[in-house]
Amino acid sequence: MKKLQSALLLFCVAIAITNIHPVLAHKVQVAADVGATLHLEPNDNPRAGEPTQAWFALARKGGQTIPLAQCNCQLAVYAEPHTPSEPALLEPSLKPVSAERFQGIPGTEITFPKPGLYQLQLSGKPAKGANFKPFTLKFEVTVAAGTQSNTQDFQKVNTNNANSDAVAQETTKTLPPWAIAIPGFVIVGIFVVFWQQTRRS
Repeated sequence: MKKLQSALLLFCVAIAITNIHPVLAHKVQVAADVGATLHLEPNDNPRAGEPTQAWFALARKGGQTIPLAQCNCQLAVYAEPHTPSEPALLEPSLKPVSAERFQGIPGTEITFPKPGLYQLQLSGKPAKGANFKPFTLKFEVTVAAGTQSNTQDFQKVNTNNANSDAVAQETTKTLPPWAIAIPGFVIVGIFVVFWQQTRRS
């Protein structure tokens, strides 16, 4: 009976570990004395070819919110992997939005061209009267496959941009193999430790 309970506990831990990534909601990054929380609609699960609402809850150390009016902010979207000298795939303009308990924070709408991994790079400098250090924050975003018709329509619009097509072709994988293998190795490791302990007892 004790072994059955231990096996059940091990199974529950394994399920929890394999489901950690999808449960993580807002992404948080910090640089200098500024931090930001990124949220993407719907449910932090953007889909290729479909408009995605994105907003950044900017705050100084101590939790004071930085509205867009106090920040000369710019957003650049890169398909991963990318080189430092490579131009941004998208540069959506930011506008003040109200989301959750935040008022006037930077927000925008992004349409990712294809499924894959992207980097959102938010950089900012203080506007006149604001007091924080210039910053650059980088967020990794995994984009799932969207409806086929939306993705095809977006591809037709971008047929003239050879660079974006070439970059997007490299990002067709939704998850790299190592990201799938790590939870498996963790589960096997837990199982081996559990097995050795039960054999000793």
